[in-house]
Formats: sequence, structure tokens, C-alpha cells
Amino acid sequence: MNVPPFAAECLAHSREAWTAAHEHPFVKELAAGTLSAQRFRFYQMQDARYLEAFADGCAVVSSRVVRPDDKIWWLDAAKMALVVEKGLHEGYGRTLGYTAADIAALELTPNNRAYGDHMVINAHRGSLVEAIAALVPCPWLYVDLGVHLLEGFGGAIPAGHPYKAWLAMYSDPGFDEYMTRLLGFLQQAADAAGPAERQRAKDAFLVSVRYEWMFWEQAWVGQRWPV
Repeated sequence: MNVPPFAAECLAHSREAWTAAHEHPFVKELAAGTLSAQRFRFYQMQDARYLEAFADGCAVVSSRVVRPDDKIWWLDAAKMALVVEKGLHEGYGRTLGYTAADIAALELTPNNRAYGDHMVINAHRGSLVEAIAALVPCPWLYVDLGVHLLEGFGGAIPAGHPYKAWLAMYSDPGFDEYMTRLLGFLQQAADAAGPAERQRAKDAFLVSVRYEWMFWEQAWVGQRWPV
């Protein structure tokens, strides 16, 4: 996957947090297949609700881009977040014992609520480059992680791996086209932005990467509201 210049700047700005997200114990145990079902269930249910906020952010961006084809792409991205990944969550729901009604009734963790607010607020109030930068880390980090883990398996996920469906989704080469287009939108918006907007966008990207680490952490510790 070709990484445009501004995406490379964002990645360099966030390298420490990006590496930490790759190395979180949740990820290591998921890859090894030793992650407890309880922790994965916690993660999956919160992730299903997170994707609602991600879809909202994409839908807002669709109203801010000009070309009709670009509007359609962003609306399709919102739809994919809700529909395509819904199958993954439903599949694990049958295995781990939760339903769509359970997800709808779920209380968002402090981290999940904050991450969703971060994306949606940037989509509404930030410049276009800030709006897109806040959305990019989630799919990019997952694809990067999926490819890395697949390489660790020698190119083939073991048949009996308990999280094979998750690993297969995010290591799917089909995501390359999606990421190429998404990073292209980020570059276009950066090219049209001034230095201050570009710096705020890099900071928004960094915050999202930090929230990605915290998403693993919340499932690892079973995060709850303290009061």
C-alpha cells in the first residue's frame, strides 16, 4: 500500500503510540489465541457501538466533500462500518453469548464514549483534514496489524485459531483499496489546508491512535465508570 506524504507525517507524529498499540498484551494474546473469551466479548460488544460513531463521522464528512462520487464513497464507508462488520459481531455473538439487543443496551465505557466524541466533534467542527485525520487511525492500524499478524503466521491463519474470523477480516487484501482511497482523501485535504490546520490534523490523528491503545486496554482491564 502506497502511503502519501501527509499520512507518513501523521504516522511519524504518532509512532510511539502506534507501536504501543501493536504491542499491547490484548493484541499479543489475541494473536496467540490465548485471549480469554471474556475479554474478547467485552471488546467486541464495545467495538460494535464504537462503529456507530465511526459511521456518524464518515456520514458527516460525506456532507463536506464536494464531488458526488466522493460523497458516495464516504456514505459507503459509513455503511460498511455498520453492515459489513455487523456480520463479524453477530458471528461472535452466537459464540460468546450476546445479541443485537444486548449491544444496543450496552453502556459505553468512558474510553469508548470519549473516542466517539473525538471523531464526531472533529467531523463537525474541525477543518476537513482534521475530520479525516481523526477517522483514519482505526482502519489503518487494524489493517497494518492484520497484515503484520498474518506474516507472523507464515501467511496462513491456523485453522483452529479461536479468533480466525477477526484475523482474516483485517488481513484481507481487499482493505488495501479502501485504505489507498482513504489516505488519498487525507492527502487531498492536507494539500488544501494551511500549516495550522495540518498540525491540528496530526494531533487529531495522534489522539485517535492513543484511543486505539486505550480500546485494547479497556477490554484488558474491564473498564467501568468509577462512580
